[in-house]
Amino acid sequence: MAMVGLFWIAEGDVYVGAKPSGLAVGVRLTPEGVLALGDKQSGMWPWEDVHALAVDGAPVRTLKRQVGALVDMALTVGLGGGDTAPTMTVRLADAQGAEHELTAYTAAATGYSATEYDLSRDLLARLTQGAGTLLTTLAAMAEWGRGREGGTPRTAEREALLREWTGAGADG
Repeated sequence: MAMVGLFWIAEGDVYVGAKPSGLAVGVRLTPEGVLALGDKQSGMWPWEDVHALAVDGAPVRTLKRQVGALVDMALTVGLGGGDTAPTMTVRLADAQGAEHELTAYTAAATGYSATEYDLSRDLLARLTQGAGTLLTTLAAMAEWGRGREGGTPRTAEREALLREWTGAGADG
């Protein structure tokens, strides 16, 4: 399993944010649609009913955020604090114009790079452009995840993958 931008790819499964376990909230992208997971949120939206998909509140990496996250981590671990992982909001607009807010845990402890954040948002928008684009893109992400060994790739590879999956190419 590996993180690429705002996505967690575990074998052939693609999640927005971290892959949830147990009753933890999360959002999974399947060839059939967007699936809300976890306690207090549920639902399945077929892709033909998804007209917009976006993310708000994902932490974007800055030096201040990195230092703060390290201090918070040290205090939480050192003082026996709770496990309050940061979340982000996945916004889904359906065919009737209704907007649904889903929650997912972020996978990046110190935040996402601005480039990965922007490319990830572009990729989410691309998934709503039609069945051909959607299925090709999700299949490429899942195939990459099934063949991936060794965890999360370095920043340059993650950005290159996101550009490839958005159709922007390596030169962006």
